[in-house]
Amino acid sequence: MSKKILITGMSGLIGGAARKQLEGKYELSALNRSDVPGVKCLQADIADLDAIQPAFEGQDVVVHLAAFAKLGATWDIIHTANVIGTYNVFEASRRAGVKRIVSASSGATIAGWEREFPYKAIAEGKYDEAPDSWEMMTHESVTRPIGLYGASKVWGETLARHFTDTTNLSILCLRIGGVNAEDKPLNTRQNAIWCSQRDIAQLIEKCIEAPDSLKYDIFYGVSNNKWSYRDITHAREVVGFVPQVTIIFEIIIMS
Repeated sequence: MSKKILITGMSGLIGGAARKQLEGKYELSALNRSDVPGVKCLQADIADLDAIQPAFEGQDVVVHLAAFAKLGATWDIIHTANVIGTYNVFEASRRAGVKRIVSASSGATIAGWEREFPYKAIAEGKYDEAPDSWEMMTHESVTRPIGLYGASKVWGETLARHFTDTTNLSILCLRIGGVNAEDKPLNTRQNAIWCSQRDIAQLIEKCIEAPDSLKYDIFYGVSNNKWSYRDITHAREVVGFVPQVTIIFEIIIMS
């Protein structure tokens, strides 16, 4: 029988990409504040643990995408959606006996390094100032979040570590790059951090299908960008993620 997959935030951009990738392969349902036509959907706020609990019953995997993702958001909004909401999703999963959570983190957890050379030159497109090679940011690099949003995603990763150390849950965290509706880089910085909808959906599926023995990990979700400073070799080696889109100076090459 196909796995039962619950997606939080399915009405969002990445949620829609994930649905397109997964539909027909798994039994999908949604936890969303608004209705999602064509899919079994529980309408509730992730900040309300009791209200969302029924959505988790009988699920094998939860893809947690619901969040407030604006860098300038106030603490009240971030605290409710990203701190309390993430805890509630993890706790509801634990109570329901869910096996795995694929949790949306963000490149904002380490984007503060763009204040320093050579990442600053790369992000600003000053390629003549950048070295021939640079140290890639890996899942083991020291976090340096941008904004309260980035800090909340660091919290989510450490909370995931706590849950995987103390429960039967497996949680895989995805540091997602710049996914956008236009599905192409829109500015110089996105030459480094962009991720196609196709590639992030692939990474989500790879994490769903990763071995049960993989309890906790962090993977960067970016396309194969010439000027990237975010490591994707770890995701390739552990879960088989191979980006299908390559970016060279905003030129898109599909494979």
